[in-house]
Amino acid sequence: MDKKYEGILVREVEEIEELLRSYAYNDVLDRLEEMHPVDIAELIFKLDEVDQGTVIQILPWEKASEVLEEVNPETFNSLIKLFTLEQRRVVMDQMADDDIVDILSELPEGRREELISLLDAVSARDIQELLIYDEDSAGGIMTKDFVVLDKDMTTGEAIEVLRETAPDAQTIYYVFVVDQTGVLVGVLSLRELIVAKPNKRVEEIMDDKVLFVHVDDDQEAVAKMVSKYDLLAIPVVDSKGKIIGIITVDDVIDVIEEEATEDILKFAGSSESEYADEDGISERISNSVRARLPWLIITIFGGMFSAHIIKSFQYVLDANTTIALFMPVLAGMGGNVGTQSSTLTVRSIAMGQIQGRGVMKTIVHEVSVGMIVGVVSAVIAGLAATLLNGDVILALIVGLAMWANMVTAATIGTIVPLVFRKFGIDPAVASAPFITTTIDITGMTIYYTMASLMIFRLL
Repeated sequence: MDKKYEGILVREVEEIEELLRSYAYNDVLDRLEEMHPVDIAELIFKLDEVDQGTVIQILPWEKASEVLEEVNPETFNSLIKLFTLEQRRVVMDQMADDDIVDILSELPEGRREELISLLDAVSARDIQELLIYDEDSAGGIMTKDFVVLDKDMTTGEAIEVLRETAPDAQTIYYVFVVDQTGVLVGVLSLRELIVAKPNKRVEEIMDDKVLFVHVDDDQEAVAKMVSKYDLLAIPVVDSKGKIIGIITVDDVIDVIEEEATEDILKFAGSSESEYADEDGISERISNSVRARLPWLIITIFGGMFSAHIIKSFQYVLDANTTIALFMPVLAGMGGNVGTQSSTLTVRSIAMGQIQGRGVMKTIVHEVSVGMIVGVVSAVIAGLAATLLNGDVILALIVGLAMWANMVTAATIGTIVPLVFRKFGIDPAVASAPFITTTIDITGMTIYYTMASLMIFRLL
């Protein structure tokens, strides 16, 4: 969060708390009316439980429903209990289906059924249907609040349908067209509909080359399609081609942020479970330990293997202990290059930029970069070794090992994510601990092998 914005929010919270202590509820309402629902949700999160309840009950029903769409499931569950049964029905009736699903999917089944029972029969059926789908699929993020038109309608009839149904729809900038069986056959922009003559048939002005996703498609694939084609919404169809929902761009933005966060955490050898705000401190500590420990254990075993390699070359160290001085810089430089290459490769894979011949192009690019920066680093390391020790042979070993290590590191950092993708494994799992540990092992092997080949020159 931007520090300036955070400072403003802190002051806002303090001022709201002061007004609540003074029972100046009208002043609180005036302040809240000027705020965006997302900002009110953030403000509520920073208040104590009693003030949270007071704030949500002060708000008009429509505003309260918009705020409840933005809070986390635990806060929603506690706030909704403050309303009467009828008030709960009013508030939930005004919430978007997909937002209700996001919240209910995180609640216990008993509580979930209790809240669904507050909805009307149509909404309850829609919510229960959406809850069936995997939360990471197109079905899991779609909404049923959308408008469809029959292809045989006139544009005049279509506009009348929009007037009646648009208030409950998530978006009407795109209007999707179906045949008599409900199969998706086209798409129409609101602009095209408005400027068309009233007696024109919808089928005549629609675009029949409509982009869509299947209900079981992964949400990341959906996000890529929406981003690629700059869509505001995309329809979701079932196995028969019937439209059963739409996914709007606001949900796609959430998916992009979620997927990017997930990849970053995986790459660092961590997971999303570490940052569950609804968990207590003990649960968060436990989550962090479980997320980080496996990678750290892998690193320990990798380090022990590196130690075993060094031990097997003990005779090299016995011949010249100065060799040990340059181990940290070799390991550090190799790890840095490998992490850079793997980060760029994983990101390119996630963005769909590595396809077909792009694989070889990526490998050649990263290996070439490794060779060039390796030459520069090797010269610097060799000169430093000469100044520190005065042994030209040792300087040559350090320089050559530095170059070979950086080329190897760039190769490993690029190929490992590509291999993981080939076998259907998330490339982000090629995390920094895995890459650096592998490069430490190869780096020590290269360094001591070169030293052993020239051992008699060092004696």
